[in-house]
Amino acid sequence: MSESAQHATGGTPYVSPRGRALVDQLLRDKNVQPVQSADDLACDGLFETDEELAEFLEYTYTERRANLV
Repeated sequence: MSESAQHATGGTPYVSPRGRALVDQLLRDKNVQPVQSADDLACDGLFETDEELAEFLEYTYTERRANLV
């Protein structure tokens, strides 16, 4: 199934069992943990200025509304 067909049907990309095993091993090696809350994603100093934050938020809101037609 093509990527566009997956998107249209809501399908997820196929990952072979071997590929899945490699991903699982990499996650174990890196000690990756699932996000439990939005607080897990917070970090200080991500944006150097208020203007950078405002520009990011404007871009994000614009992109979210772009495909609502």
